Amino acid sequence: MNESMYEWKKQIQIIVDEIDECIKNYNDEALTLQFLSSRLGYSEFYTTRKFKEISGMQFRDYLRSRKLAFALKEIRDSEKSIMSIALNYGFSSNEAFTRAFKGTYGVSPREYRKNPKPVVLRTKINPFDRYLLGLGEIGMMKSTDDVKIYFITIPGHKFLHIKNYESNGYWDFWQKQNLIPGQDYETICGLLDSIKGKLDDLGGSESNCGSGQIMAYMNDPDGRLCDWGIPRTECYGVRLPLEYKGEVPAQMLMIDIPEAEYIVFEHGPFNYEQENRSVEEKIEEAMSNFDFASSGYYLDTSPGRIMYFYFNPEQYFKYIRPVRKSVK
Repeated sequence: MNESMYEWKKQIQIIVDEIDECIKNYNDEALTLQFLSSRLGYSEFYTTRKFKEISGMQFRDYLRSRKLAFALKEIRDSEKSIMSIALNYGFSSNEAFTRAFKGTYGVSPREYRKNPKPVVLRTKINPFDRYLLGLGEIGMMKSTDDVKIYFITIPGHKFLHIKNYESNGYWDFWQKQNLIPGQDYETICGLLDSIKGKLDDLGGSESNCGSGQIMAYMNDPDGRLCDWGIPRTECYGVRLPLEYKGEVPAQMLMIDIPEAEYIVFEHGPFNYEQENRSVEEKIEEAMSNFDFASSGYYLDTSPGRIMYFYFNPEQYFKYIRPVRKSVK
């Protein structure tokens, strides 16, 4: 990646972040190309050209689809009138909002409120995602937090997900999934973002990790042998309550995860751009060096057990691995 494109990805990320902040605060006056391009110090023409080049879509189309994603969640979760929601998100009338909503999701706002089925939302784009770009960190490790290690019992729940038998890590997972129709990053993340009741949902339209979406690794004899010598399949999805009765998208799987014990390796908040690789290495070292013999537990490698991976730099980076108590 040349330096100018690298810098422009960072600049467009500023616009993308600003768009979500303005939508969230109903600040429609600031959601103009003129205002946002002036923040970068470039002309509207040049900014919109770069936005299209980097994101693959027109600025106005992205803005409209993000507004509709925020509006859909308010229809789903609040008791506000559809008219007031339409006005809050910059639509001139109920008719204009209904037309845009139905054209995007195939159902009217009123029908969706009665029966909120999974739909593909326009998730926030991240043009400057260092993880997906395969870039290393900048600068030195600043965090001094140690990795916390503790045991927990996780109650029974459901896991709605897709899986890949061949992938090796988050980046490779999505490289392979993006080749499968209907199982690409945008479709899957958009579907999962629209589902209500996720156990790990932080209320986040801001990012996929904030809306309860997580990677998982399932012990599976038919899976790929991982670095720890355990055959596994990589999964991506959301945890849901056991009583969840919602519709399961055709390209996804739903399984029951019984109550069980786990060990957690957790690092606190960190600077994603500067510290990501160092934090990852620190956690991997803690997992590798942990003395299970004196803990009274051992890693459970039996088929079907699942490990969860939570990655949200503003809160934590953690692995939750399945264990069983040792028999004395």
